[in-house]
Amino acid sequence: MAAYIPRYCFIALAAILLVSLVVGARGKKISFSEKVVGTWVDASATFYGDMSGAETMNGACGYGDLVKQGYGLATTALSTALFNNGLTCGACFEIICVNDPQWCIPNAGSIIVTATNFCPANYSKPHDNWCNPPRKHFDLSMPMFTKIAYFKAGIIPVRYRRVNCARTGGVKFEMKGNPNWLDVLIYNVGGAGDVTSVKIKGSRTGWIQMSRSWGQNWQVGTNLVGQSLSFQVTTSDGKMVGFDGVAPGNWLFGQTFDGKFNF
Repeated sequence: MAAYIPRYCFIALAAILLVSLVVGARGKKISFSEKVVGTWVDASATFYGDMSGAETMNGACGYGDLVKQGYGLATTALSTALFNNGLTCGACFEIICVNDPQWCIPNAGSIIVTATNFCPANYSKPHDNWCNPPRKHFDLSMPMFTKIAYFKAGIIPVRYRRVNCARTGGVKFEMKGNPNWLDVLIYNVGGAGDVTSVKIKGSRTGWIQMSRSWGQNWQVGTNLVGQSLSFQVTTSDGKMVGFDGVAPGNWLFGQTFDGKFNF
């Protein structure tokens, strides 16, 4: 004979399960969906430059003065396999030193860096070509490398994963070019960080698809001088944010405008 279970017990059990599901979903959203967007992958890392980070400025992503633009020295150059011809510029990676007790700093934890440069392949050397495909490799700034390993190591084994980028302020738009050719550097992008598509709209035009010239520089061959400018920016995770009236009608080449919003 089956045991009798009071009706209120079923109701209480259902309520507990519901609360557990809600809390679990929220916990997953906070710890995974809003931060980590990739799984751990094996790679290697070196560093370039010195502790001042001067050699890490500018680079193949077109960002220029990384300190002025908010990236600081928490940056890395990527090997060919990770750089993806510049499409990965702006992406953020969490990196830990692993499996090397001689050179990994004990309990150092992880670092989070932004991709701002390219580590080119070198096919002239017979070995130690860390940035040659298909190798996944990070050439870190020296200050970031020495957070997880002793600098004398030179090269270390690491694990990495993609994470969302945390940025302060809005997405930035730097105007360059001439009246017949507008080139816009897009930086300080949060979320996925790497921009894959940009559209621009003048106050007297419809939406125009921009093409990527290099790094995170996006261009259009339309004369938009004297028009206020709006943008639609899409990142690699498919998210699109619209920035209306970013630049006023009297904008000038060389100026940078804050989009006020971010991903």
